Amino acid sequence: MTQSTSGPAVLLTGAGGAAAVSFIKAVREDGYTLHAADMDPYAAGLYLVPPQRRHRILPGAHPQFVSHLLALCRRHSIDVLVPTVDVELLAIARAREAFESAGVRLLLASAHTLTICVDKLMLLRACDGTVPVGRYAILDETFPRESWSFPFIVKPRAGAGSRGIELVSSETRLAMLPRDGSMLAQEYLPGQEYSVDVLAAADGRIVAAIPRARLKVDSGIAVTATTLHDVELEESARRVATRIGLHYTANIQFRRDAKGTPVLLEVNARFPGTMPLTVRSGVNMPLLSLRDVLGVPPPEGPMAFRDLAVVRYWTEEFIDASEIDALRAEVAPG
Repeated sequence: MTQSTSGPAVLLTGAGGAAAVSFIKAVREDGYTLHAADMDPYAAGLYLVPPQRRHRILPGAHPQFVSHLLALCRRHSIDVLVPTVDVELLAIARAREAFESAGVRLLLASAHTLTICVDKLMLLRACDGTVPVGRYAILDETFPRESWSFPFIVKPRAGAGSRGIELVSSETRLAMLPRDGSMLAQEYLPGQEYSVDVLAAADGRIVAAIPRARLKVDSGIAVTATTLHDVELEESARRVATRIGLHYTANIQFRRDAKGTPVLLEVNARFPGTMPLTVRSGVNMPLLSLRDVLGVPPPEGPMAFRDLAVVRYWTEEFIDASEIDALRAEVAPG
């Protein structure tokens, strides 16, 4: 468990997710006063910090979420807020001025960047001509069915964790999908899928781009992966990050087409759940970003890393049962 410190106070949201847990592990030896927040009293990351720094919060989609989170930051004199849940990001970014007026720095991409990334159609349109984006079309009444051959991918324009993505192989299944413009059709890409973790400084400099092959994926999170040096992937990720105006850290996903060309899939403008592999390979993106937002910029780059593989498995954090009882008994906010 994180010990008491007197360093800057840092609040992580989404403590039940792999991204928040990975962040805590990456920075907890550097003297920060870490706080963890989640709507769920059973969120594992809550129990990686001392009891007085565990907080139950509203769901990210709640209309009072931002005001509640801002009040929490004020109450605990938080210096840096690190949101890790997709549904929270844009609302928090839009309230940046309010947080900064309260003395809270956001370790978060700009509202402009997040707006592009949240809508996969907007992202592909923004990056078309910057990197290969493949064939895509809105699934609505104007969808040109006659010019698309099965199979192809259909996914929600907004979403995360591979939810709602499917390979459509028949007219029967296609007919069951909504044609309201909420979904996107993309060509099926048969090659290897990659994620590139990108570190951008607060001033927009791209400091590092570390590709990793997603060898086994469970619920959208890579459970077996390996970093690799691939100039084409690294340069593609740098171009995308520059095009969308990235600050701090993002995870940019590609898949190779039939010719072996990396094609952009999506951008998650937040810390990814597989960050421990990137950290262990030589670039501690959470720590470098945290120092950056506090005024210590990262090196010029490009930062070196080594090829390394990871397999993930369950681990345990043992605590007194009363600690769970205390959070469970706490009146849920809202």
